[in-house]
Amino acid sequence: MNFITTKDGTKIAYKDWGKGQPILFSHGWPLAGDAWDAQMLFFGMNGYRVIAHDRRGHGFSDQTWNGNNMDQYSDDLGELIEKLDLKDLVMIGHSTGGGEVAHYIGRHGSRRVAKVVLVGAVPPIMLKTEANPEGTPMEVFDSIRKGTASNRAQFFKDLSTPFYGFNRDGATVKEGLRESFWAMGMQGGIKGEYDCIKEFSEVDYTADLERIDKPTLVIHGDDDQIVPIAAAGAKTAKIVKGAEFKIYKGGAHGLAQVDPDTFNADVLKFIKA
Repeated sequence: MNFITTKDGTKIAYKDWGKGQPILFSHGWPLAGDAWDAQMLFFGMNGYRVIAHDRRGHGFSDQTWNGNNMDQYSDDLGELIEKLDLKDLVMIGHSTGGGEVAHYIGRHGSRRVAKVVLVGAVPPIMLKTEANPEGTPMEVFDSIRKGTASNRAQFFKDLSTPFYGFNRDGATVKEGLRESFWAMGMQGGIKGEYDCIKEFSEVDYTADLERIDKPTLVIHGDDDQIVPIAAAGAKTAKIVKGAEFKIYKGGAHGLAQVDPDTFNADVLKFIKA
């Protein structure tokens, strides 16, 4: 692992492999950069430079008590991009990582960005409100907070099942993926993971999406049990100008890990277009 030290003294872990046009991966909650293993290997072997970081409070990065918010996450990402001097960059964000990518562009602009991929991403806003009736009720997020605070080991183990759609009839359960999810979740710090729940549920990314002015691919599974497509991908595709919207029939939240071959091929086609 490599590390950068941010302006507030936090160490952010990252992997940086290969040569070529850079692709930067932002992971979902409560995971880490290792969630992108299948993509890092595939795109690295197809002539791209691949970078995946661990968000502060997650993976090998420092477990800070403060600063676990989307403004800071996007600023950390900005520091990483600047220090690695990444240009003509493809940014790929899953779930909370999709919020991070959108907020980075909203906050820092798209000068260094070439293309954007949002997969199962939380924007524009997950929380159910009068203006967002398709969203998820606050009680659900409160239960996620309770599960994380009281017994995250069991909560993460249970959460991995709907995350990958393994609770559906006919699903092939991949226990290795469930164990990997649990291990990455437990590697992170409880304070950072707890704070992050508010960031992926209550932050409104609409203004960030409106600032995305680069070719964008929105990928979402129509059976996403974590981030419902109607409240997220479908709305994002309408807000981002000229966005391409690809729906995975029966696709789960963790579709890039469940079916990496299809996902990788679709993203490679988009990057090359």
